[in-house]
Amino acid sequence: MKAKVRPAPDVLPLDKNGFIPLYYQIQRVLMDRIQSGKLLEGDLLASEEELARLYQVSRMTARQALHGLKASGYAQSQKGRGTFVTKPKLEKNILHLRGFTEDMKQRGMVPSSKLLEQSVMKATEELAETLQIQVDAPVMKLRRLRLADGIPMAIEDSSIPLLPFPNLERYSFAKQSLYHILRENYGVKVGWADEIIEALPATREESELLTIPKRASVLSISRIIITTDQTPIEVACSRYRGDRYRAMIRVPTTTIE
Repeated sequence: MKAKVRPAPDVLPLDKNGFIPLYYQIQRVLMDRIQSGKLLEGDLLASEEELARLYQVSRMTARQALHGLKASGYAQSQKGRGTFVTKPKLEKNILHLRGFTEDMKQRGMVPSSKLLEQSVMKATEELAETLQIQVDAPVMKLRRLRLADGIPMAIEDSSIPLLPFPNLERYSFAKQSLYHILRENYGVKVGWADEIIEALPATREESELLTIPKRASVLSISRIIITTDQTPIEVACSRYRGDRYRAMIRVPTTTIE
């Protein structure tokens, strides 16, 4: 599909005597147009030459403006085609444990889920060992496609022991938050999570569900949720689309010598 070129904006004069660099002033104009919806994802941006002419600046200044826009996640260049509007990646803070529903609400987005599977199974030896339950004990298997503003964002697979949470399988997790139910109805207090983070190629099914190219990169986070009394309550794996997410970690300065 051919990219749609948006009409050039009304060019406001730059403050050439102020302290704010000219490239950043141009970058902010473009960013404001994207955030306001005047420029949409996939729209072709003006080229370096066009920006230089519109704002009466050098090509180097125009190039810096586009570079800043790309570095901020609002644009992406395609060789031989130009620079296109993109949506910034959501940062997944791996040091902050938060469910998908709460996370999206915090970002001002509308979360929703498509239930792919909700069933009761018997715990395998490996799962029983991880969850510290008996082999063949009942476990609820939950598989959901998670969406934000109607856009597929992640696929989540969870296994939760049922003996500590009777009738948990009767809830509809297409519309309800698992962690909210566990917290409000069963008094669960989550202490921490052990997580493993990997960059993996998407499977065919994941590509179709997340509407991404085949074998595109996904951010895979495998985790075990532990309560404050040191009881494991969930084994899960989430596959986030790599074009929408990136992992973020804040390292304390005490670790740098």
